[in-house]
Amino acid sequence: MSNRTKCFARMVIAVIACVFIVYGTARGELEIVLNKAVNICLECIGLG
Repeated sequence: MSNRTKCFARMVIAVIACVFIVYGTARGELEIVLNKAVNICLECIGLG
């Protein structure tokens, strides 16, 4: 693949990723993911 094609593919993937991040945030999933991450970290460290 040429450099131009690779650059275009990277930009498309980055835009799609940003769209999904905004969509998840708009649905209120940010708090859910953060709570799950905190619970997993506390269990791995052994504080919880």
